[in-house]
Amino acid sequence: MLVARDQFGSRSRAAQYDLIEHGHERVVSLPVVSLPIALVVMRVLADIGAAVIGSGFIGTVHIEALRRIGVRVHGLLGSTPERGAERAQRLGVPRAYASLDELLADPVVEVVHVTSPNHLHAPQVRQILAAGRHVVCEKPLALTSIESAELVELAEASDKVAAVNFNLRFYPLNQHARDVIHDGALGNVRLISGRYFQDWLLMETDWNWRLEPERGGALRAVGDIGSHWLDLTSFITGLRVEAVMADLATFIKSRQQPTGPVETYSTERAADTVETKISTEDVANILIRYEGGARGVVSISQISSGRKNSLQYEIDGSNASAAWDSEQPDQIWFGHRDEANEILLKNPALMSEGGRRAAALPGGHVEGFGDTFAALFRQVYADVGEGQMSANPAYATFHDGHEEMLVGDAIAQSSRTGTWVEPTRNAAKANMTLEKARL
Repeated sequence: MLVARDQFGSRSRAAQYDLIEHGHERVVSLPVVSLPIALVVMRVLADIGAAVIGSGFIGTVHIEALRRIGVRVHGLLGSTPERGAERAQRLGVPRAYASLDELLADPVVEVVHVTSPNHLHAPQVRQILAAGRHVVCEKPLALTSIESAELVELAEASDKVAAVNFNLRFYPLNQHARDVIHDGALGNVRLISGRYFQDWLLMETDWNWRLEPERGGALRAVGDIGSHWLDLTSFITGLRVEAVMADLATFIKSRQQPTGPVETYSTERAADTVETKISTEDVANILIRYEGGARGVVSISQISSGRKNSLQYEIDGSNASAAWDSEQPDQIWFGHRDEANEILLKNPALMSEGGRRAAALPGGHVEGFGDTFAALFRQVYADVGEGQMSANPAYATFHDGHEEMLVGDAIAQSSRTGTWVEPTRNAAKANMTLEKARL
């Protein structure tokens, strides 16, 4: 199906009804034209084949979002052939691949989504790019910044679309906030503050593979959810992290590890467990210096009772402020000194072009976590349809994924040394820094 947008990024009413009826959409960026609606012929999304690696919580979200925008999911690759077959049948996916080689031998698959545990990201992405496929990788891009730097180079050499799934950018009001700030409505950004709190690892009996450094990485709370906050606030403000001062703490020193597999966010308690020491952080408090002089502070926690998935930020500028909470995603607060404060409810008619582009529903209809995947994938697959990445995509690139790995390295080093640490963006220096940190 072809979706028409007018010069302000709004769909025609007929296109809205067709989208609701058929569930297939192809977003087209159109130039300003004299007519109210212009149509451009481009590749149909249903003609682009996809496959998903991983069949757990996030893998399922990817599959559902791809179906929603009209992309055909031809198969999935599970952690084992047996699990893959069981999940494929449950999710209505036509095929379960026995291996990545088998997946990449399927000629109908053009895009591969990587939602496997973190330690598999780099080797799988290498193989996918070598096979000439486009790739969407869950964060973190890799287990180390050395690996992520290599993936940046491989992606550039491949000339394929290569995206990292920092989906929180695609809440419509976050896209709107970015446009508002870039247009100067807040003035010069001075302070960025906030938190990302969850409670799913509160108990010593809570377990997930992310607790295992060899599978999840040296940073857990920061790498898993803190990276979302850091990417989102840098995306919205356009400011890169210049230096960090971090304090990481592990309150639950040992946990009861189930002897069998565990689903992410599962509340079931395993009968058979073994006591396992924990080395990764439960919480983090980070002071930040941004390029240009702005300051920041963020707290990260996976042990905060009652906070299921609460990312909050406040951005204070010289003229105004903006604040948003992921648990109330359809509203954003704007603060003022000498006039009434404002709360904007998500409404395509009142948002910026970026906000309208990310919105799939009219005002008064809440768009949540799952919707952000569909909004992100629409823009990724628009580029796949064009055969290459756009110049400045709103979605996170491998460069952005690598940036968060470098900031993570600085956070880890700062916590060990108790000093301010700058991200080492020079590749040779980064390698030397990491080698020293391991000694």
